[in-house]
Amino acid sequence: MKERGSREPGAGSGSLDYRKSGVDIDAADDAKHRIKTLVESTYNAGVVGRFGGFGGMFRVPANARNAVLVSSADGVGTKLKVAVEAGKNDTVGHDLVNHCVNDILVQGATPLFFLDYVAFGKLVPAVLEQVVTGITTGCRENGCVLSGGETAELPGVYTPPDYDLAGFIVGYVEESAVLGPDRVQEGDVLVGLESSGLHTNGYSLARRIVAERMRLSVQSGDQFPGESATVAEVLLRVHRSYLKALRPVLSRVHAMAHITGGGLPGNLNRALPRHLDAAVETSSWKVPNLFAQLQRAGQVPSDEMFRAFNMGVGMVVITSSPDADAVKRSAADAGVPAWTLGRVVRGSGQVILSQE
Repeated sequence: MKERGSREPGAGSGSLDYRKSGVDIDAADDAKHRIKTLVESTYNAGVVGRFGGFGGMFRVPANARNAVLVSSADGVGTKLKVAVEAGKNDTVGHDLVNHCVNDILVQGATPLFFLDYVAFGKLVPAVLEQVVTGITTGCRENGCVLSGGETAELPGVYTPPDYDLAGFIVGYVEESAVLGPDRVQEGDVLVGLESSGLHTNGYSLARRIVAERMRLSVQSGDQFPGESATVAEVLLRVHRSYLKALRPVLSRVHAMAHITGGGLPGNLNRALPRHLDAAVETSSWKVPNLFAQLQRAGQVPSDEMFRAFNMGVGMVVITSSPDADAVKRSAADAGVPAWTLGRVVRGSGQVILSQE
């Protein structure tokens, strides 16, 4: 790799090149070599072609009869700031995949392939390698191919060491098996599945509370109150995937809600028809220590906590009363605690949080 000159890009007289303008092609080539083996570790029989093409190709599954493709795109928000400050960039890639997998799982879809977008102010190949390590870990966990992506160096748009990260997923489900509000019936049971922490939402508020009210830092190795883990470890816990927990019982499920930004009130309502409500018993689970500490230190009202955070509930499954136990057993078999969160009642498409 060529040595960087002493002048700022574009300063003074003389010839200019791309590197002096802030884009290092040598670093980009280094990054591609670093991630090639990682990407190929996710490949399966559906892949057509090889690493380095202009477009990723994937075969339509042979067992698909009347399949609907399901797609989603997302990021990990300001959790990226925690990763950068902690110098730990692998978990956010894993978060990204799991978040997208959960989004399409809500409609009953199985993931096929994933694509990523990573943009730097100054490309650091080792950081990209960490991010892609997390992405490929998530892909392998969920049986999903990393079929392509884009790495961009955008000087003047991002200020080093910050970078941006986005993911795009495609899966499929037979049209007759698509889950959603039209399947939900009065008397159905709400089954809550435990989150692993903040997942990828609420970090702007959480980071402010941790830094300004708790006076804790992710760089210093401070222990998080009430936890046998550091602040960085607690805030960077990986967003849980619910695919393994729920795939065996998808035929018993009516609808689901992935509890992301907006919390229970802003996501569970999306799984309801207009004439039914979700009556959630907030006393049915103990809110994890992380959320209790954030609420106490930030003096955050309860209704705001439930709007900003998942409060320990990462996914809600709506199913018939006879099938609720099967859903909970399937989750338990995958190591995910699950419980009866409430019921579906007559109403107007609202989420009712009750302490009864």
